[in-house]
Amino acid sequence: MSDGSSDPSGSAGSSHPSNASGSAASTGRTVDYAGRAREVLGFSRWWQIVAAAAMMAAVSPYQYAWSSIERPLAESLDIALPALGAVFSLYVVFQALSQMPAGWWRDRRGPRRLTFVAAILSGGGYVGLAYATSLWQVYVLYSLGSIGVGIIYTVAVNTAVKWFPDRTGLTTGIGTMAFAGGSALVVPYLRANATVEAYPAAIRNVGLVILVVLLVGAFLLRDPAGDWLGLEDGDPDVEGTDGQDGESRTTELAASLRGKAYTTREMLRTWQFWLLYAMFLAIAGADLVVIANVVRFAEHFGLAAVVATAAATLLPLAAGASRMVLGEASDRFDRRQVMAVSFVLAGLFRLGLIVTGAADAGVAFVVLVMLAMFFSSPLYVYFPAILADYYGAEHSSSNYAVLYTAKVGGGVFAGTVTGFLVATVGWVPTFALGGGLALAAGLAAIVLRPPRGAGLGERHGAVSE
Repeated sequence: MSDGSSDPSGSAGSSHPSNASGSAASTGRTVDYAGRAREVLGFSRWWQIVAAAAMMAAVSPYQYAWSSIERPLAESLDIALPALGAVFSLYVVFQALSQMPAGWWRDRRGPRRLTFVAAILSGGGYVGLAYATSLWQVYVLYSLGSIGVGIIYTVAVNTAVKWFPDRTGLTTGIGTMAFAGGSALVVPYLRANATVEAYPAAIRNVGLVILVVLLVGAFLLRDPAGDWLGLEDGDPDVEGTDGQDGESRTTELAASLRGKAYTTREMLRTWQFWLLYAMFLAIAGADLVVIANVVRFAEHFGLAAVVATAAATLLPLAAGASRMVLGEASDRFDRRQVMAVSFVLAGLFRLGLIVTGAADAGVAFVVLVMLAMFFSSPLYVYFPAILADYYGAEHSSSNYAVLYTAKVGGGVFAGTVTGFLVATVGWVPTFALGGGLALAAGLAAIVLRPPRGAGLGERHGAVSE
């Protein structure tokens, strides 16, 4: 089974023809992305995003439903709940680190075989939990499933990068929004069956759904192989106002195709990558601190239980919606500037949480939680998009996989470090530090520039429209 649409190997190896694209950019050529994609695929490129988003939604229970199944699992195995405490930490590690080899493979061989492996790991992991009889089996099964989640994450995000160089922010936003909100139906189902007697069938059913959705995705997904935009051949552009997908038919060549295609090794030799890494680490830490601790922070100020519940309930909705809204904004405006403003606001609203909590202003507290998450959560949209802008689309999967490892550090900060800080200095300084990290990430974005050899001129990360 070939992974590519035209290349038997399924490789996307020449999807970033830097020499040809540089020539096209210099002559001011425009490209009909939607039309070219339809010629290659035989159908609208948006179906690639639908498949990617469906897969992201399918594997989201690993991140968002663990708290709903850990108690019945512990009761079934007759163990104390703290014995399962490291399961979610291992999920974060395996989900992040598995993306490096997965991204390397995907850039060279395409997404299909990789997605099939992820279907077996993630679907099989949840099905296996239904039959686990010992603690070590839970750890092994959840960790194997987490590797599958990492594979799907890098495949889905970079499907948007490769097929939508003109709308990377919006399309990565759709996929990551699905990951944030995909468990909305699963969590109530699992909580309704959170008993020793009922949970095995519920977990098994969720696992089977994961398996089926990912197998369908493995069949549908492919990468653009070769010079799919016709830049090397000098093919004429297809002019017109509206394509069959309701998209604008032509647009200026996108930044991810216009400049040099950096390998991961080349990327690591640029100072811009390490600044992006520090920014990702800072904003991911600030983001996860709120996600993991918003209820306890509200309780610290003595806010009503309904305030804490409302904040925890509305938080993922704000996070999911922001990824589409601000992802689209980053496509239409300078991406670096959108990122800078977004992270600065995220920091200011986090500091505002301290003020509203101390003032016992419950409604304002909930509003600021939503605003704080609205402006920090798109980090999972901004970073893959700006990384493709600066370093090209050809190696986007392996390049972003390296950057994504910063999430491990963010998770450590939100968990272990935050716990230590709360115990030593208290909640207010700890949340103030989270706000300071977000502010620092926003200010750092101001000095970002494309690498000197990228060939992007004065456009600092904005995707051309």
